[in-house]
Amino acid sequence: YVQAFPFFGAERRGAPVLAFTRVSETPISVHTQIYSPDVVVVLDPTLPKVVDVAAGLKPGGLVVLNGKEPVQVPHARIFCVDANSIALEILKAPITNTAMLGAVAKATGLVKLESVCEAIRSYFPPRLVEKNIEAARVAHERTVEA
Repeated sequence: YVQAFPFFGAERRGAPVLAFTRVSETPISVHTQIYSPDVVVVLDPTLPKVVDVAAGLKPGGLVVLNGKEPVQVPHARIFCVDANSIALEILKAPITNTAMLGAVAKATGLVKLESVCEAIRSYFPPRLVEKNIEAARVAHERTVEA
């Protein structure tokens, strides 16, 4: 079972957006923000400079960061990948979503890379599938623990 939803505050257009995802082997009955996450995924590499991206992160939790420089979180495992470069190189656009999916699969071990590729095949139109799969695969390969 999976539940995902964004949270938009009263911020201006282009401001950071929170999004929450729950994954469970049993039905999910709550629909609220997640205040103590197991994993934090940061798509915007500038965000850690202005926001505590690991606020509330459970001890031993994971931070998966789009960027070259890891954030300092004493009680967490940090994984980095330069998803911006991968997206520009493969997709020719600064769209990091599928690259970050590959990074999350590598960092968490919760989802096999092939499952990510299958999801991309089922979601994207045929003309976009192969490039997005390539972005996920390359990010998976390049994701490193800091």
